Amino acid sequence: MLVARLALAFSLVASSAMAGGSSSNFSEPQPDPATRSMNRYEAKLWVFDRCLISQSRLMGTTREAVHTPCSCYSTKTVDGMTKVEFENFRQKSYFDDTTRNKALANIDACKLKRPI
Repeated sequence: MLVARLALAFSLVASSAMAGGSSSNFSEPQPDPATRSMNRYEAKLWVFDRCLISQSRLMGTTREAVHTPCSCYSTKTVDGMTKVEFENFRQKSYFDDTTRNKALANIDACKLKRPI
């Protein structure tokens, strides 16, 4: 009887831990209202700014040091988006799976550090 209770307790703990680890428990991030009306040039600046912040932190350097690679990254990434991908970015403020794969390739091509 004690073994059965312990087994039940263990299975409940294990299943709740797995449920907590599921990405489906998290809601989508709130979109930045500024992206809804962006043109491609403005999107490049938006991506560039976030690249400067994240890459300078990841690399432990100044924003000036990652200026050229981030310019490369933002230009390649935004220019590489299809109309559908760009519209998705405008609506959600983040890259869809296809664009994310392109962006990761651009991080490598522009000599930046992958955040994941």
